[in-house]
Amino acid sequence: MARTFQFLTVDVFTGRRFSGNPLAVFPDARGMTARQMQQLAREFNYAESTFVLPPGNRANTARVRIFTPMDEIPFAGHPNVGTAFVLASLKKNKKRSTLLFEEGAGLVAVDLMRDRRGRVTGAMLTAPQPLQVGDRIPAQTVARCLGIEPSGIVSARHVPTVASVGLPFVIAEVTRDALGRAQADVQAFRDAATLHPTRGLRFSVFYYARLADTRMQARMFAPLSGVPEDPATGSANCALAGLLARLAPEQDLVLDLDVRQGVEMGRPSRLRAVAEKKNGAVTRIRVGGRCALVMAGRISLWRRTIAAMKRASVVDA
Repeated sequence: MARTFQFLTVDVFTGRRFSGNPLAVFPDARGMTARQMQQLAREFNYAESTFVLPPGNRANTARVRIFTPMDEIPFAGHPNVGTAFVLASLKKNKKRSTLLFEEGAGLVAVDLMRDRRGRVTGAMLTAPQPLQVGDRIPAQTVARCLGIEPSGIVSARHVPTVASVGLPFVIAEVTRDALGRAQADVQAFRDAATLHPTRGLRFSVFYYARLADTRMQARMFAPLSGVPEDPATGSANCALAGLLARLAPEQDLVLDLDVRQGVEMGRPSRLRAVAEKKNGAVTRIRVGGRCALVMAGRISLWRRTIAAMKRASVVDA
């Protein structure tokens, strides 16, 4: 016998299919084991896949588990935006404008975006945790990970720094030339992870170049988590907006960033990241964008092994 599960794929942080960041969503993963979730995430081989379960608290919308091809992670940006969009597209929780997801990093509120006709076009999440700023990472270490010269690291505003709103990233500013030339050096990532361990995700680097005051272009490498490069990283953009707002001299500020990512991969994405600062403290961070449905299907998880199926002549030897 087999259990059959529905899945949908959606491109996140884009209004067009075949761009943005792809995501696989299983809108009802009841009865699926954690091992099966990890295997399916590895099979899809997207940056992340999500598995929706009933909430622990009925006041919330769902419990959402997020897997990269290598790990389960406590929070991520595009999986929340894409999962909210999928559930709304399936007419689930259709009376709600805000969905509440229970995740490892805490409760994630996701506001649905609609067009003038009331159709859901995307979503915008609020980070589940306040900004946390961790270790500074030597520019030489980050440059080696990115395969660029240390001179490509821009330190005028901040040095490479670990920052998180639920998932940690090394955040570095680079020159525009270095942004385009960068290539992940996996051994350098392994070495850096040994020297600078971070909780929640194996060593990853989110780096950006300024196009204008609040317009950025960014990339993210996380090869140790099975993500050589991510087309759009909502959680990292949240951390970036929060970090820049914290560093800004203003005591009260709304920093609204327009970020392009995935350009070098041929998967152009556009994210809006907003950080609010009051009395010198960052109080709220959000990120969002549009989404586009791509595929829908069903997958059967067989209880019998392939060997048993062959013996039963279910498949050819």
